[in-house]
Amino acid sequence: MALGTSGCAMLSTQATMIPYSPSDGVNIPDSGPLQVRNVLVVSDEEGVDGNLVAAIVNGTSEAHTLNIEYGEGSSKSAEKIRVPANTTVSLGTAETDPLLLEGIDTKPGANLPMFFQSGDSDGILFYVPVLDGSLDYYGDLLP
Repeated sequence: MALGTSGCAMLSTQATMIPYSPSDGVNIPDSGPLQVRNVLVVSDEEGVDGNLVAAIVNGTSEAHTLNIEYGEGSSKSAEKIRVPANTTVSLGTAETDPLLLEGIDTKPGANLPMFFQSGDSDGILFYVPVLDGSLDYYGDLLP
């Protein structure tokens, strides 16, 4: 009886093996040698400008630059963040300010199209959530 009732578990995907972003932000896959984690944008009600919050991890022995484009067509504006070898750059912490993205024109609750690229990779277009400051821990991150 035990074999008959547990056999289905052998054939189904284990939920613990499915990657997901466990926080309010998203993890960006396939952006190159830099790993971009927990990315989100904090904006006010109008959604004119926003602050980018993220952790950018460089696990390689060389410094790399993360190229970021945002907006419709992901060509509205470009930002570059240099990440030294074997370090993490966190944006939007007590030690580091978030990155101001001007003219995002995306209200909280929507997603902002953003393009991330580092190293020799082609990069990836990803939709990043835009949040407001209604939660206490995002209140200090408003532009």
